[in-house]
Amino acid sequence: MKRILAILLILVMVAGLVACGNGTPETTPTPATPTPAPVTGDDNGDENGDETAATGEPLIIGVPLALSGAFQDYGEQQRRGMILGLEYVSNGTGMIAGRPVELVFEDTTMVPDVARERTMSLIEGGAEIIAGLTASGDAIAILPLLEEFNVVGVICAAASDAIIAAPNWNPHVFRVGRTSGQDALAMANIIYNDAAPGATVATLAPDTVFGHTMSEPFIAAAEGYGLVNVINEFIPPDATDFTPYLLRIRQAAPDYLYVIWAGANPPWTQLIEMDIPGVGTMITTGAPEIEALKTMLPIARNGGIGFTVYYYTAPQNEPLNDWMVRRHFEDFGFQPDIFVPSGFSVMTAIATALEQTGGNTDPEVLIPTMRGMQFPSPTGMRWFREEDHQAMQVLFDVEFTYDPAIDHLVPVWRRTIPADQLIPPIMN
Repeated sequence: MKRILAILLILVMVAGLVACGNGTPETTPTPATPTPAPVTGDDNGDENGDETAATGEPLIIGVPLALSGAFQDYGEQQRRGMILGLEYVSNGTGMIAGRPVELVFEDTTMVPDVARERTMSLIEGGAEIIAGLTASGDAIAILPLLEEFNVVGVICAAASDAIIAAPNWNPHVFRVGRTSGQDALAMANIIYNDAAPGATVATLAPDTVFGHTMSEPFIAAAEGYGLVNVINEFIPPDATDFTPYLLRIRQAAPDYLYVIWAGANPPWTQLIEMDIPGVGTMITTGAPEIEALKTMLPIARNGGIGFTVYYYTAPQNEPLNDWMVRRHFEDFGFQPDIFVPSGFSVMTAIATALEQTGGNTDPEVLIPTMRGMQFPSPTGMRWFREEDHQAMQVLFDVEFTYDPAIDHLVPVWRRTIPADQLIPPIMN
């Protein structure tokens, strides 16, 4: 009797399992937009994968960003970009290479020690990849952790050349955003294409590390193009009256003035009040985020040229950008700003690599896969330079225009500057 009961119990269990197996499977969520372009790389990398990838174990990506402080807006842009990027590369499923992805965000508060502490917490919490970083000081602070704990880091928008230079750089770091040096090359390239031979140039910048690291490579690049540097003015960061600095620039009357600025007390109104354009000087600069573009309306009425890393109408014939812009309007109700694409590109780079490794995040596999790898972005294809893992990418030559219906200066595309004209020196 006991034997008969045992057999009957086994039969009931088997019947239950069969019923479960023949039931209706849980459906995959339908993405909000069902037609994103595929990520490059094959999707049959099982032989390169490990048991983690094969079993579909969740992948935690730790994301330290400046979500408070002076760069809060930048960090929020990157966060939105990463969320949309994950939707795009996963076709709305939230999965990469068969692994469900969890993005875990931490606020660095723009304090390097806090960035280091919270990145350490992310690693201890199981993050297999670190991605993000808004401020260069935060990025530099966490670089040793990547090497010490053998984790790959994908840097978003922190632009300092020091990140990819000795002694900070290590093989675990990859950067999808551009460098200060690439910005400098873009500005010099634009002036060279716009100017007569032997044109004169000047710079106006804050007397800070940022100001010097942006102006010095520009001066070198400009002189390499045959332009003549006549004056460089550095303004103390606490100054509010720029009259003496602008008077010296006015007296020098350069053909082009490259204005390098970020943060409070922007110089745009004073430049016009001092009638710098009136001495035949063309004001040039890099187009920043939209809030800063609002402060630049005075120069738009007087003309000006420059470069932009991203303005949502700048990429030409890029379906991925069209997708991102549309989804950003749908989800957030406004256009994507300058750092949304860098967050987006972090996800396309990670997905491209993991599709090739079969979801394997072991740096011994992931680093050689990413070195020299091409990956899509909203501004076109990018690739990681093999020597220092810096992304090579296009920037945009723009004209600053005024539209009374728009509350900010509008950068209008003139030309896409090829990536091979924006290759900074190797410094690691």
